[in-house]
Amino acid sequence: MIYLLEDDDNIRKLVCYALNKDGFETKGFALPSEFWQGFGQAEPQLLILDIMLPEEDGLSILKKIRDSGSSVPIIMLTAKGSEFDKVTGLDSGADDYLAKPFGMTELSARVRALLRRASKEPAADRSILKIGGITLDDKKHIVKSDGAEVTLSFKEYSLLAALMKAGGSVVSREKLLTEIWGEFYEDSRTLDVHIRKLRVKLGENGSLIKTIKNVGYRIGGEEAAND
Repeated sequence: MIYLLEDDDNIRKLVCYALNKDGFETKGFALPSEFWQGFGQAEPQLLILDIMLPEEDGLSILKKIRDSGSSVPIIMLTAKGSEFDKVTGLDSGADDYLAKPFGMTELSARVRALLRRASKEPAADRSILKIGGITLDDKKHIVKSDGAEVTLSFKEYSLLAALMKAGGSVVSREKLLTEIWGEFYEDSRTLDVHIRKLRVKLGENGSLIKTIKNVGYRIGGEEAAND
């Protein structure tokens, strides 16, 4: 089930119709109070969240969801399309964003990419990856930094997992964007924002994520080990 929180009746009806037509089960909410009631009963597979809303703005809702420990994939919708909105949303834990007006084909493509990655079985289901003070349990989807559990968004977890599975090798920006955001995704600023957020959440161990200028990122080096 996909949830859509959008107060504009025309946009909400159009998006729900288009996604349902593409085979997704979609439920629309006009007000945050209605959404919270539905979210409390059942967490969706994916949430499409408008920023400008009555009662409570979308960024506040996003923060509450992430603070609760939920890693449900979230796509933010913004009428402004400003750099501030994009960066603020991604910093707060959003996995993707679309600026209005947007095409239904692009929205469906991004929804499919997020759902596909969320449901994809990990390559090493029982593996536990350790690099420095960071431990990633790819079976339980748990990340710990110096023994303390770290709450990550879906995209942040996918990014950390991709870097740790590289075993200390450099992963190019293009590969990270393609594998985590999809082939259609071209905004490299998104990757930088997620890396910065990931470093902060990992505390002192965030320094293990190294920027390789004009190439990409790596985590650890020869000391990387897989258990």
